[in-house]
Amino acid sequence: MSVKKIVAPDFEIEFFLPKYWLTWISVLILYSVSWLPYRVQKNIGKLLGKLLKVIAKKRYNVAKRNLELSFPELSPEKRQTILDANLDNAGMAILETGMGWWWPTWRVAQKAEFEGFEHIEAILAKGKGVLAYAIHNMNLEFACRIAGLKYPSVVFYRKHNNRLMEYIQYHGRQRSNKYMVHKRNVRGLISALSDGELCLYLPDQDYGRSKCEFTPLFAVPEVATTTGSLLFAKQADCETVFLVSIKTAKGYKIIVLPGLENFPSGDDKDDVTRMNQMIEKMIMIAPEQYLWMHKRFKTRPNADDPSLYD
Repeated sequence: MSVKKIVAPDFEIEFFLPKYWLTWISVLILYSVSWLPYRVQKNIGKLLGKLLKVIAKKRYNVAKRNLELSFPELSPEKRQTILDANLDNAGMAILETGMGWWWPTWRVAQKAEFEGFEHIEAILAKGKGVLAYAIHNMNLEFACRIAGLKYPSVVFYRKHNNRLMEYIQYHGRQRSNKYMVHKRNVRGLISALSDGELCLYLPDQDYGRSKCEFTPLFAVPEVATTTGSLLFAKQADCETVFLVSIKTAKGYKIIVLPGLENFPSGDDKDDVTRMNQMIEKMIMIAPEQYLWMHKRFKTRPNADDPSLYD
């Protein structure tokens, strides 16, 4: 089955114009830092996290509010501990992008651990595609590179608005993936699944009121949860698993959990409720590593309901 893939962007002479000089400087700094010893990068990541608290105050406040909404049973001190560690991981995520794009394979392999990949192997052995539901942990960019050591995957891709960054981003991410399809190319991902590919999809963000059900997530009773994630499982010849990436004392571990039974069942609300329960389980493996800076609870059940972030 033919799939329309993202075409590799060409290098352009225009990239040497002054309007791209700041981009070049930023990229060269990130590239240079990526070659430093990992322990040094971890320390730099912590410093960047402290800087983010100052220069990204709005995102910091969003993360703080999300933790308040999700874990009202925890003391303010406990939530602050998670938030402080989350900032460290946010700073490190910047450097992990460079690691994922430019580290040689042997260096990536040194930091890689795998758990539960037999679930993916069993599905592929049947000649079916594998739809892996993942979550937005901070280390996702590097984790995709690690996962690619086992099975290069097919993923949705959003082009960068800066043409030089698009060139660099595409070629960096292509090292992790078999190929990429445009984020709106639903048929492309379905075709890839039916062709027996491993495909990643992240259902854990607020994608708006369209094609969603309002279901519980942690302590928030009605959270906009996309039903788009069910479409692929319904229409493609595939089976599902769940995938989470965590930072460990030794490096990074990719954990694959088995898919839900009788899924999709035909009851969308029940299905995405069960999916949110799995998302909770994956987040709680390392809650300090999750992307709490996203306004996950932005869309309210009724359009006139007050924002939870005011």
